Amino acid sequence: MSQNAPEASAVLHPRRVRSFVLREGRITPAQAQALERLWPQYGVGLDSAGDVQARFVRPAPLVLEIGFGNGEATLWRAQRDPERNYLGIEVHRPGVGRLMRRAEAEGVDNLRVARCDGVEFLAAMPAQSIDTCIIEFPDPWTKKRHHKRRLIRPDFLTLLTGKLMHGGRLQLATDWADYAEHMLAVCGEAPGLANAAGDGYAPRPDSRPPTHFEQRGIARGHDVFDLDFRRV
Repeated sequence: MSQNAPEASAVLHPRRVRSFVLREGRITPAQAQALERLWPQYGVGLDSAGDVQARFVRPAPLVLEIGFGNGEATLWRAQRDPERNYLGIEVHRPGVGRLMRRAEAEGVDNLRVARCDGVEFLAAMPAQSIDTCIIEFPDPWTKKRHHKRRLIRPDFLTLLTGKLMHGGRLQLATDWADYAEHMLAVCGEAPGLANAAGDGYAPRPDSRPPTHFEQRGIARGHDVFDLDFRRV
């Protein structure tokens, strides 16, 4: 197993405010076994961030998904879009193990996974190396004192914009209205990004399948907001 594989998140800068708390949920024996057995095939360590394409079968436009949860949407997209490469980043072991198991079972070869802090991995990637970045239903950190932990912030957008190809896309979704308003405002003010939907929210993209995260929000009475920004 790569030295930067499933434990890469242990080497983060201690002073940086992170957008996640690493709470290790229950991991099944099958998921734990997948982390060990399938990592050489599907895993991308932090040491490979400088040349992610080398970890795929062939070079292709790269779609990066940060915080894929259990991976159901990531797998769905990769299966239906074989002309692009998909890299999913997630810190929680059960989701990583589950996604690798399903990718193997369904023979998906344009999908790879990284288990580390997405910001740290993004920082190590080359400029203009990402075709599309997808961030769906990130932790909303609903308490005001925790807003500083939200992933979508001006400093993150500056980092991400430099990694997007010209014309590349940033697709966001959330079911928290105040976070949606925050995203719309900070993305709208970010140098190098333009709102593909004009001044407001975007229609639901065909590339976003229904997931249990979305259904959970809808069950709580939440609306779902999509944003679509382009690198200009």
